[in-house]
Order: sequence, then structure tokens, then C-alpha cells
Amino acid sequence: MSITPLRFINQQIKVRYDSPPVLEKKPGCPDGFLWQDREYTVSDLLSEWHDYDRKGRMAKNMKPANIRKTTIKGSWGVGQDYYRIRTDQNQIFEIYYDRAPKNVKDRKGTWFLYRELVEK
Repeated sequence: MSITPLRFINQQIKVRYDSPPVLEKKPGCPDGFLWQDREYTVSDLLSEWHDYDRKGRMAKNMKPANIRKTTIKGSWGVGQDYYRIRTDQNQIFEIYYDRAPKNVKDRKGTWFLYRELVEK
């Protein structure tokens, strides 16, 4: 059985945690999310991966040794955390947390519903 993309979405979502995350910038997989006025509950975390590469101008403002460290651990406001999840309705989605701050007053990142997948 393989998992293949069904549709590209890439829309902002609101997430829910049953217990607040310990780290604000590395919150981990949520327990549920709200998209288009519908509540989804995460029943299984199928996989996760992280992209902490610095891109554009940010890739040139660090020493090479420090860049190697940040691609593993991340640095503040850089990168995305991706989660492939199954909902209680047996839908498979990929969601991600963009760690970039929205603005100076709102320094938290943003959650997105990336795409829906299907098992074949």
C-alpha cells in the first residue's frame, strides 16, 4: 500500500492541543485542527520531518559551521515542521508549522494544511 497526493491545499489552519506544548517554536504535532469551519481530530501521527535550511539572504548571514548546526536543530523563526497525520475520519493530511514570525507584535509561527493524501 502506498500513499499518494490527492489534492494540494496549502491554507492556514488553527490547531488544538489537549495539553499546551512545552516549546512555542517547536510545538509538535497538534491533537486537532480547524479548517473551513470543520474540526478534525488527529488519531495517528504517521511521520514527521523538519526543514531548517536557511534560504535566500538568511543563508548568507552565518558562518558555515553554525549553518550546519542550525540545519539540524533549527534557529529561531527559520524553517518548517511537517507532520503526516490520519484523522479520526480516516483522512490523511500533511500539515506544517512555519516557524517564521508573522510580524513584530505576533512572533509566533503559523500552521498550514499542506495537502490531502490517499492510500492506494
